[in-house]
Amino acid sequence: MAATSAAALAQGRPSTLAMTCGQARSFLAAQGAAVLGTGGYTYDRYVRDRSFCEPTQVTRNAVVPTRDTPECLVGYRCIEPGRNWFDDD
Repeated sequence: MAATSAAALAQGRPSTLAMTCGQARSFLAAQGAAVLGTGGYTYDRYVRDRSFCEPTQVTRNAVVPTRDTPECLVGYRCIEPGRNWFDDD
């Protein structure tokens, strides 16, 4: 994991596409919160648990593409309940 994560960090923003699902999950678990690239120009902030969100926010499962799977449950995203206009859920 260290080599993949180090390479991903060298790019400026860790990319989930450079990691396996297990590596992405471990990276986020160790960091607590991180902005992760998910391909092209897409990125978001992902968290290990609600303690990394604002007090008014709740968590929603975060699924990202990784090197070994198109859908990896990496952790969570923080959202404001009832104010997430751009989410598809």
